[in-house]
Amino acid sequence: MTRALAALAVALWAVAPARGDGPLAVLTTSTDLRSLVEAVGGSAVRAESLVDPRQDPHAVDLKPGQLARLREAALLVRIGLDHEPWLARAVRAAGERRFVDLDASRGVELLQAEGPRLRERGATHVHGFGNTHYWLDPENARPVTASILDALARLRPADRALFEANRRRFLERLDAGLLRWRAALAPHRGARVVAVHDSWPYFARRFGLEIVATVETTPGVPPAPSVLAALPRRMREARVALILAEPYSSEAVVAQLAARSGARAVTLLTSVGADPEATDYLALFDANVRRLTAALGGL
Repeated sequence: MTRALAALAVALWAVAPARGDGPLAVLTTSTDLRSLVEAVGGSAVRAESLVDPRQDPHAVDLKPGQLARLREAALLVRIGLDHEPWLARAVRAAGERRFVDLDASRGVELLQAEGPRLRERGATHVHGFGNTHYWLDPENARPVTASILDALARLRPADRALFEANRRRFLERLDAGLLRWRAALAPHRGARVVAVHDSWPYFARRFGLEIVATVETTPGVPPAPSVLAALPRRMREARVALILAEPYSSEAVVAQLAARSGARAVTLLTSVGADPEATDYLALFDANVRRLTAALGGL
């Protein structure tokens, strides 16, 4: 968001109405954040994601109905950094609004934050403030849900105990999931992979994968032919086991790399709802760990 929009959001933090006694209207910029809002807010919130999990989340054009809901929202929860280059334009188009603005990246230890901000002609997503895919480390759900709890409790102080109890139950399920996912991937620690998009450094760090290369050398920009020509040899020399693709990755690029390198391709899900398996935030990791262990187990 622009400085002016950010300043407005801060100014409205203390005066934003709780929208009566019904559920708080919450908008998020991803289905993952929506799932975390629902985990904390429970029946006290009505959460909706502005972005479909099957589309490129960095290039979004909101419909008039979504802009209307943006005007009426009590809380907006966004990934932050430069993940949503379309959001400031959407907020301007929505006109008068009185929502609380929560940047969910606050309190998260970011990776790749030391790199300079990149600009390429036509590029809309550059990871210039740090890698934005922090939700793909499940441990980062702790600071994110803490921020969500605080925002909801500011809007509904009387429900703070409810939000705290909901978050506590969610974290218990998260801890059980972490034990399960670590155990499943432990035999594959150190596996070398290539990622099509730079979505996986948080996941790789948490579960012991080594990302040898990223096909998109500049995030959001299709790889140059020279990169596609040179990468298969590098993959063979590094004994890369897998290519990590995403639902909207170029099938032609993935197939070409797999055929020329001998590596196996696996499609992982970056967001809740990208596949029927990923019904909520914890199910997203269940699905990805199943896919990874199935692919790695056959190598």
